[in-house]
Amino acid sequence: MKIKIIEDRLKAYAPTSQRDELNALKEIIQEIALCALARAHFFKEAAFQGGSCLRIIHSLQRFSEDLDFILFQPSKSFAWGPYLAALEMEFALYGLDFQAIDRSKADHAVKLAFLKDTSFGRVLLFKHPQGPSDKQTIQIKLEIDTNPPVGSTFQNHFLDFPYAFSIVAQDLPSLFASKCYALLCRPYTKGRDWFDFVWYVSQKVSPNYIHLKEALFQIGPWQGKDLMVSGTWLVDTLQDKIAAIDWEVAKMDAENFLRARERESIAVWGSDFFLATVKKMSSYLV
Repeated sequence: MKIKIIEDRLKAYAPTSQRDELNALKEIIQEIALCALARAHFFKEAAFQGGSCLRIIHSLQRFSEDLDFILFQPSKSFAWGPYLAALEMEFALYGLDFQAIDRSKADHAVKLAFLKDTSFGRVLLFKHPQGPSDKQTIQIKLEIDTNPPVGSTFQNHFLDFPYAFSIVAQDLPSLFASKCYALLCRPYTKGRDWFDFVWYVSQKVSPNYIHLKEALFQIGPWQGKDLMVSGTWLVDTLQDKIAAIDWEVAKMDAENFLRARERESIAVWGSDFFLATVKKMSSYLV
Protein backbone atom coordinates (compact mmCIF):
# COMPACT_ATOMS: atom_id res chain seq x y z
CA MET A 1 0.00 0.00 0.00
CA LYS A 2 1.12 3.56 -0.68
CA ILE A 3 0.73 4.44 2.99
CA LYS A 4 3.84 2.33 3.64
CA ILE A 5 5.83 4.80 1.53
CA ILE A 6 4.94 7.48 4.08
CA GLU A 7 5.65 5.22 7.04
CA ASP A 8 9.07 4.25 5.66
CA ARG A 9 9.88 7.89 5.00
CA LEU A 10 8.83 8.78 8.55
CA LYS A 11 11.06 6.08 10.05
CA ALA A 12 14.04 7.43 8.11
CA TYR A 13 13.82 10.67 10.13
CA ALA A 14 14.47 8.65 13.31
CA PRO A 15 12.33 11.07 15.37
CA THR A 16 13.11 11.23 19.08
CA SER A 17 9.90 12.91 20.27
CA GLN A 18 6.25 13.45 19.39
CA ARG A 19 7.08 16.94 18.16
CA ASP A 20 9.86 15.73 15.87
CA GLU A 21 7.65 12.99 14.46
CA LEU A 22 4.75 15.35 13.77
CA ASN A 23 7.09 17.90 12.17
CA ALA A 24 8.55 15.14 10.01
CA LEU A 25 5.08 14.01 8.94
CA LYS A 26 4.15 17.57 8.00
CA GLU A 27 7.28 17.76 5.85
CA ILE A 28 6.38 14.50 4.10
CA ILE A 29 2.91 15.91 3.44
CA GLN A 30 4.50 19.06 2.01
CA GLU A 31 6.64 16.98 -0.35
CA ILE A 32 3.60 15.03 -1.58
CA ALA A 33 1.74 18.33 -2.05
CA LEU A 34 4.61 19.72 -4.14
CA CYS A 35 4.52 16.59 -6.26
CA ALA A 36 0.77 16.95 -6.79
CA LEU A 37 1.16 20.61 -7.74
CA ALA A 38 3.91 19.70 -10.21
CA ARG A 39 1.64 17.11 -11.84
CA ALA A 40 -1.05 19.78 -12.12
CA HIS A 41 1.46 22.07 -13.96
CA PHE A 42 1.36 24.63 -11.14
CA PHE A 43 5.05 25.49 -11.63
CA LYS A 44 4.38 26.83 -15.10
CA GLU A 45 2.95 29.93 -13.45
CA ALA A 46 4.43 29.97 -9.96
CA ALA A 47 7.60 29.30 -7.97
CA PHE A 48 8.32 27.86 -4.55
CA GLN A 49 9.71 30.21 -1.87
CA GLY A 50 10.03 30.64 1.90
CA GLY A 51 11.30 28.51 4.76
CA SER A 52 9.91 25.22 3.44
CA CYS A 53 11.74 25.90 0.19
CA LEU A 54 15.01 26.29 2.09
CA ARG A 55 14.29 23.12 4.04
CA ILE A 56 13.19 20.85 1.20
CA ILE A 57 15.51 22.09 -1.55
CA HIS A 58 18.54 23.38 0.35
CA SER A 59 18.46 21.12 3.46
CA LEU A 60 18.01 23.88 6.05
CA GLN A 61 18.18 22.25 9.48
CA ARG A 62 14.76 23.25 10.71
CA PHE A 63 11.21 22.22 9.95
CA SER A 64 8.67 24.56 8.41
CA GLU A 65 4.88 24.62 8.61
CA ASP A 66 3.69 26.40 5.44
CA LEU A 67 4.12 26.20 1.67
CA ASP A 68 4.74 29.63 0.15
CA PHE A 69 4.69 30.51 -3.53
CA ILE A 70 5.08 33.49 -5.83
CA LEU A 71 3.57 34.03 -9.28
CA PHE A 72 5.99 34.75 -12.10
CA GLN A 73 3.72 37.58 -13.25
CA PRO A 74 1.04 39.51 -11.34
CA SER A 75 -2.44 38.13 -11.95
CA LYS A 76 -5.82 39.04 -10.51
CA SER A 77 -7.36 35.91 -12.02
CA PHE A 78 -5.32 33.27 -10.18
CA ALA A 79 -7.51 30.71 -8.44
CA TRP A 80 -6.54 27.81 -6.19
CA GLY A 81 -9.53 25.70 -7.27
CA PRO A 82 -8.04 23.36 -9.91
CA TYR A 83 -4.89 22.81 -7.85
CA LEU A 84 -6.80 22.00 -4.66
CA ALA A 85 -8.74 19.32 -6.51
CA ALA A 86 -5.44 17.81 -7.68
CA LEU A 87 -4.12 17.84 -4.10
CA GLU A 88 -7.12 15.99 -2.72
CA MET A 89 -6.84 13.35 -5.43
CA GLU A 90 -3.12 12.86 -4.75
CA PHE A 91 -3.55 12.33 -1.02
CA ALA A 92 -6.46 9.94 -1.59
CA LEU A 93 -3.98 7.65 -3.36
CA TYR A 94 -2.18 7.30 -0.01
CA GLY A 95 -5.36 6.57 1.92
CA LEU A 96 -5.40 10.04 3.47
CA ASP A 97 -8.58 12.06 3.57
CA PHE A 98 -7.23 15.57 3.10
CA GLN A 99 -9.59 18.48 2.61
CA ALA A 100 -8.17 21.30 0.49
CA ILE A 101 -9.95 24.50 1.48
CA ASP A 102 -9.72 27.84 -0.31
CA ARG A 103 -9.57 30.74 2.14
CA SER A 104 -8.66 33.44 -0.37
CA LYS A 105 -10.20 36.90 -0.17
CA ALA A 106 -10.98 38.80 -3.35
CA ASP A 107 -9.33 42.02 -2.17
CA HIS A 108 -6.10 40.35 -0.92
CA ALA A 109 -3.14 39.78 -3.20
CA VAL A 110 -1.93 36.86 -1.07
CA LYS A 111 -4.29 33.96 -1.72
CA LEU A 112 -4.62 31.40 1.09
CA ALA A 113 -5.58 27.75 1.11
CA PHE A 114 -5.35 25.00 3.71
CA LEU A 115 -4.76 21.28 3.62
CA LYS A 116 -6.44 19.60 6.57
CA ASP A 117 -6.59 15.93 7.53
CA THR A 118 -7.97 14.02 10.52
CA SER A 119 -7.44 10.50 9.16
CA PHE A 120 -3.68 10.07 9.53
CA GLY A 121 -3.88 8.89 13.15
CA ARG A 122 -6.01 5.92 12.04
CA VAL A 123 -3.90 4.81 9.07
CA LEU A 124 -0.28 5.55 10.07
CA LEU A 125 1.89 3.73 12.61
CA PHE A 126 3.87 6.11 14.84
CA LYS A 127 6.97 5.55 16.91
CA HIS A 128 5.70 8.24 19.28
CA PRO A 129 1.86 8.06 19.35
CA GLN A 130 0.27 11.46 18.94
CA GLY A 131 -2.79 10.82 21.12
CA PRO A 132 -6.28 9.44 20.44
CA SER A 133 -6.58 8.80 16.69
CA ASP A 134 -9.94 10.56 16.43
CA LYS A 135 -8.47 13.76 17.93
CA GLN A 136 -5.48 14.15 15.61
CA THR A 137 -5.42 16.89 13.00
CA ILE A 138 -2.72 17.99 10.62
CA GLN A 139 -2.94 21.28 8.76
CA ILE A 140 -0.70 22.83 6.11
CA LYS A 141 -1.19 26.41 4.95
CA LEU A 142 -0.56 27.35 1.31
CA GLU A 143 0.05 30.97 0.36
CA ILE A 144 0.69 32.51 -3.03
CA ASP A 145 1.54 36.14 -3.75
CA THR A 146 -0.44 37.10 -6.85
CA ASN A 147 1.08 40.60 -7.00
CA PRO A 148 4.74 39.89 -6.23
CA PRO A 149 7.45 42.55 -6.18
CA VAL A 150 9.46 42.46 -9.39
CA GLY A 151 13.09 41.48 -9.72
CA SER A 152 13.02 37.88 -8.51
CA THR A 153 15.02 35.25 -10.37
CA PHE A 154 14.35 31.53 -10.45
CA GLN A 155 15.89 28.08 -10.75
CA ASN A 156 14.65 24.62 -11.67
CA HIS A 157 15.09 21.82 -9.14
CA PHE A 158 14.48 18.08 -9.09
CA LEU A 159 13.01 16.21 -6.12
CA ASP A 160 12.73 12.45 -5.70
CA PHE A 161 9.99 11.90 -3.12
CA PRO A 162 7.41 10.45 -3.45
CA TYR A 163 8.86 10.01 -6.95
CA ALA A 164 10.97 12.11 -9.30
CA PHE A 165 9.53 15.45 -10.39
CA SER A 166 10.68 18.99 -11.10
CA ILE A 167 9.69 22.33 -9.63
CA VAL A 168 10.67 25.97 -9.98
CA ALA A 169 11.85 28.00 -6.99
CA GLN A 170 13.30 31.40 -6.26
CA ASP A 171 17.09 31.31 -6.42
CA LEU A 172 19.05 31.84 -3.20
CA PRO A 173 19.70 35.59 -3.65
CA SER A 174 15.98 36.19 -4.22
CA LEU A 175 15.04 33.94 -1.30
CA PHE A 176 17.44 35.90 0.91
CA ALA A 177 15.94 39.18 -0.30
CA SER A 178 12.49 37.91 0.69
CA LYS A 179 13.86 36.86 4.09
CA CYS A 180 15.52 40.26 4.65
CA TYR A 181 12.19 41.90 3.88
CA ALA A 182 10.53 39.69 6.49
CA LEU A 183 13.25 40.44 9.06
CA LEU A 184 12.84 44.18 8.60
CA CYS A 185 9.09 44.45 8.08
CA ARG A 186 7.33 41.64 9.90
CA PRO A 187 5.31 43.30 12.70
CA TYR A 188 6.08 40.55 15.22
CA THR A 189 9.13 38.50 16.19
CA LYS A 190 9.50 35.21 14.35
CA GLY A 191 12.56 33.33 15.53
CA ARG A 192 12.54 31.12 12.46
CA ASP A 193 13.41 34.17 10.36
CA TRP A 194 16.57 34.69 12.37
CA PHE A 195 17.51 31.01 12.24
CA ASP A 196 17.27 31.25 8.45
CA PHE A 197 19.30 34.46 8.46
CA VAL A 198 22.18 32.68 10.19
CA TRP A 199 22.03 29.94 7.54
CA TYR A 200 22.16 32.43 4.66
CA VAL A 201 25.20 34.13 6.16
CA SER A 202 26.91 30.77 6.75
CA GLN A 203 26.44 30.11 3.02
CA LYS A 204 27.69 33.63 2.13
CA VAL A 205 24.55 34.41 0.15
CA SER A 206 24.13 38.02 -1.00
CA PRO A 207 20.55 39.23 -1.37
CA ASN A 208 18.95 40.23 -4.64
CA TYR A 209 18.88 43.97 -3.94
CA ILE A 210 16.48 44.76 -6.79
CA HIS A 211 13.89 42.34 -5.44
CA LEU A 212 14.40 43.58 -1.87
CA LYS A 213 14.02 47.22 -2.91
CA GLU A 214 10.81 46.48 -4.81
CA ALA A 215 9.37 44.56 -1.85
CA LEU A 216 10.17 47.42 0.54
CA PHE A 217 8.62 49.92 -1.88
CA GLN A 218 5.45 47.84 -2.25
CA ILE A 219 4.35 47.49 1.38
CA GLY A 220 5.63 48.06 4.91
CA PRO A 221 7.43 50.87 6.78
CA TRP A 222 9.26 52.02 3.62
CA GLN A 223 6.23 51.81 1.32
CA GLY A 224 6.48 54.29 -1.56
CA LYS A 225 10.00 55.41 -0.62
CA ASP A 226 12.75 55.41 -3.23
CA LEU A 227 15.47 53.79 -1.12
CA MET A 228 19.09 53.25 -2.10
CA VAL A 229 19.15 49.60 -1.01
CA SER A 230 22.73 48.36 -0.74
CA GLY A 231 24.87 46.21 1.48
CA THR A 232 25.65 49.19 3.70
CA TRP A 233 21.97 50.13 4.02
CA LEU A 234 21.03 46.56 4.85
CA VAL A 235 23.74 46.18 7.52
CA ASP A 236 22.80 49.46 9.22
CA THR A 237 19.07 48.69 9.16
CA LEU A 238 19.51 45.15 10.47
CA GLN A 239 21.67 46.44 13.32
CA ASP A 240 18.85 48.77 14.37
CA LYS A 241 16.34 45.91 14.14
CA ILE A 242 18.50 43.55 16.22
CA ALA A 243 18.62 46.05 19.08
CA ALA A 244 14.82 45.94 19.36
CA ILE A 245 14.33 42.14 19.37
CA ASP A 246 13.30 40.15 22.45
CA TRP A 247 15.59 37.18 21.89
CA GLU A 248 13.88 34.94 24.42
CA VAL A 249 10.66 35.28 22.41
CA ALA A 250 12.61 34.53 19.24
CA LYS A 251 14.10 31.37 20.78
CA MET A 252 10.69 30.13 21.91
CA ASP A 253 9.33 30.41 18.38
CA ALA A 254 12.32 28.77 16.68
CA GLU A 255 12.73 25.82 19.04
CA ASN A 256 9.35 24.37 18.04
CA PHE A 257 10.80 23.64 14.60
CA LEU A 258 14.21 22.34 15.63
CA ARG A 259 15.54 18.97 16.60
CA ALA A 260 17.61 18.59 19.79
CA ARG A 261 21.01 19.43 18.30
CA GLU A 262 19.75 22.53 16.53
CA ARG A 263 17.90 23.65 19.69
CA GLU A 264 21.25 23.69 21.44
CA SER A 265 22.63 26.01 18.76
CA ILE A 266 20.21 28.82 19.59
CA ALA A 267 21.39 29.06 23.20
CA VAL A 268 23.86 31.75 22.07
CA TRP A 269 21.16 33.93 20.53
CA GLY A 270 21.16 37.53 21.62
CA SER A 271 22.04 40.98 20.33
CA ASP A 272 25.80 40.33 20.50
CA PHE A 273 25.53 37.12 18.48
CA PHE A 274 23.41 38.63 15.74
CA LEU A 275 25.46 41.82 15.53
CA ALA A 276 28.48 39.57 15.01
CA THR A 277 26.57 37.67 12.31
CA VAL A 278 25.70 40.93 10.54
CA LYS A 279 29.38 41.93 10.73
CA LYS A 280 30.30 38.61 9.15
CA MET A 281 27.74 39.26 6.40
CA SER A 282 29.17 42.72 5.75
CA SER A 283 32.57 41.19 5.00
CA TYR A 284 31.32 39.53 1.83
CA LEU A 285 28.43 41.73 0.67
CA VAL A 286 28.94 43.78 -2.48
